[in-house]
Amino acid sequence: MKTDALLSLLHVADPNLPIGGYSHSNGLETYVQNDMVTDKESALEFLQNMLHNNILHNDAAYVKLVYDAMQAKDFKKVMTLDAGLTALKSPREIREGSHKLGARLLKIFKTKNNHPDLLKLDKYLSENKEVGNYAIVYGVVCFASNISLKEALSAFYFSTAAGMITNAVKLVPLGQLQGQEILFTIQEGIGELVDKTLNLDESLIGIANVGFDLRSMQHEKLHSRLYMS
Repeated sequence: MKTDALLSLLHVADPNLPIGGYSHSNGLETYVQNDMVTDKESALEFLQNMLHNNILHNDAAYVKLVYDAMQAKDFKKVMTLDAGLTALKSPREIREGSHKLGARLLKIFKTKNNHPDLLKLDKYLSENKEVGNYAIVYGVVCFASNISLKEALSAFYFSTAAGMITNAVKLVPLGQLQGQEILFTIQEGIGELVDKTLNLDESLIGIANVGFDLRSMQHEKLHSRLYMS
C-alpha cells in the first residue's frame, strides 16, 4: 500500500474523526439498560452479532457496492444505492445519524482537493434531502483517495468495532483493558468479514436487522440517554 493511500485511510477511518460518531451507540444503550449487555462477555457477543449479522449485510455491503459503482463510473447507481440504504434504516435515529455522519465526513474531505467525484457527491447532497449515508460517502472518499476496496473494508470494520467498544466501555461499564481485549478478539475475525463482504450474495443485503432495529427504536423512549441513537 502506498504511503499516501495509507495516510488517507488512517484519516478517513479514524474513530476520533470530528464527525460526531462518538455520540451514537446504534442501540447499544438500550441493550445495556435492558440488562442484555452487562459485562465483557456479553459486550463481545453483542459486537460480534452486530458485525456479522448487521454491518456485513448493510453498511459494509454498501461500501463495496458503491466502490464498484465508482470504478464503473456509474454515479447514478451511487445515488440509487444511497436511497436503498436509507430505506433499510428503519429507526429514525439510525437513519438521521447516518446522514449527519456522511455529510460531516464529506465536508472534511471535499476540502482536501477538488476531486470530481467528491464535488459530484457534494452537489448531490446539497440538492437533496435525507441523502448521503455514512457508508456511501466513506466508499466514495476511499475510491477518490486511491485506497483499495479490501483495505477500505478492513478499516471500516475496525473503525466500527473500535467505536462500539468505546461506547461499551462507557455504558456497561468496562475497564479500558477489557475493551482492548475485546478489540484484539474482534481483529482476528475482520479478515473473514472482509472476504464475506467481497463475495456477498446481493439478495442477502438488508437481512437480520429486526432485533437491532427494535432496540434502536426503543432508544427513542429511554428515560435517560447518553447517546443520540
